[in-house]
Amino acid sequence: MKCTPFIVLVAGLALAATAAFAAPPVRDVSAHRHPNIAAAQRLTDQAFKRITDAQQANEWDMDGHAAKAKDLLDQASRELKMAAETANRH
Repeated sequence: MKCTPFIVLVAGLALAATAAFAAPPVRDVSAHRHPNIAAAQRLTDQAFKRITDAQQANEWDMDGHAAKAKDLLDQASRELKMAAETANRH
């Protein structure tokens, strides 16, 4: 049973690394120029934080679905930024 502490250590390090790299989406759309897009970006940030809260409450055991949802929220936030940049050019 000497492998058990090692496995626990590796699992803990993996969770810590995931938490370190899963930063919330960046909100950088001007609320003055694009109030609706900025509001949508704010909501992606709020959803990201709620998922993080859920992960912590469940000790991160969600079979990767929460992490995938956070990745998709980050992607949505980046798409919103690109939408605002496109609107700025036109």
